[in-house]
Amino acid sequence: MSQYCKNLSRGASRDLAECHVCEKVSPVALVYCPRCGSHLHLRKPHSLTRTMALVVAAAAMYIPANLLPIMNIRELGVLTQTTIVEGLIQFWNAGSYPIAIVIFTASILIPLMKIFALLWLCAAAKGLVPHSARQLGKVYWITELLGRWSMVDIFVVAILVTMVQLGNYMRVTPGPGAVAFAGVVILTMFAAMSFDPKLLWDQLEREGAETSPQPSSDSE
Repeated sequence: MSQYCKNLSRGASRDLAECHVCEKVSPVALVYCPRCGSHLHLRKPHSLTRTMALVVAAAAMYIPANLLPIMNIRELGVLTQTTIVEGLIQFWNAGSYPIAIVIFTASILIPLMKIFALLWLCAAAKGLVPHSARQLGKVYWITELLGRWSMVDIFVVAILVTMVQLGNYMRVTPGPGAVAFAGVVILTMFAAMSFDPKLLWDQLEREGAETSPQPSSDSE
């Protein structure tokens, strides 16, 4: 940990808590935020436990999200079911490379990256992986950035469902894969919300205290 981080004065050491709703800093002894009335905590209660449970659930939902049909297309009475990977391959073979890249990025790459990033942050908060303050900041920033693009594929399916309804000729309905994918997105969103980044700086402070030289007790 850098000398700058070591010299920082932290609110927790002064029993100051930031409200998780309105972000007002108040003494934790007040118990409730004087602005919005929310309960004050120095750290989110059971943050790592809840985050890990949500991430594991999201990882479990990720498998059916990619294996089950995300769309059911009924054309002239013939039902065709398409998974995310099959749709990606079809768009790529048809020469629609931008659409294929968007589907791959939003439906496969981003959810997987967010799951691994959250797992890495939880491990870093427990001191199980090597890290630095710069790495922690970058990974957490990337996690927040990825969350903004997680619903792109669901939006595409919703647009197709509302637009491609041509009576008995063609009908598009969302499949179970869309529900599973929405579950992945929602679970990772809640996991990111339940994770308390202050735990990362707590771990850095503990590691700095362990590695700092102890004053000698020998008398001259």
